[in-house]
Amino acid sequence: MSFEEAVAEFPPEAMNRRPPNVPYTPWHILEHLRITQWDILEYIRDSAHYLAPNWPEDYWPKRDEETTPEGWNESVRGFIADRRAIEAILRDQSTDLFAALPQTPRHTILREVRLLANHNAYHVGEFAILRQVMGTWGPDHET
Repeated sequence: MSFEEAVAEFPPEAMNRRPPNVPYTPWHILEHLRITQWDILEYIRDSAHYLAPNWPEDYWPKRDEETTPEGWNESVRGFIADRRAIEAILRDQSTDLFAALPQTPRHTILREVRLLANHNAYHVGEFAILRQVMGTWGPDHET
């Protein structure tokens, strides 16, 4: 399932609702995906000057933080824009996917993109499962 499919037609009234036995909301996962992807993009773009955010507090919204439909849409747009920026780096013929990144000789762009793909796949799957648990899929969604 793509990111776009997972977040499509998400009901605004459920954005800030916690699923049963889960300490975060659907928007928290969405924002975590956006923040983490942005962070990896920044690391790829300029690893020589990169400063890692604090884990885990800077990678997730605050526990009680909520969003609006506009904030939700900003998170979605930000995720998609950063993903497109990463795709552009990968499509650029001058990109050496195997070259060591400055300051971190064991890290390459390929390593970072694979890490990001695993991370995104995990959380998009989690998001889809939470939609099922929360009953937020529309009537036309196949289970």
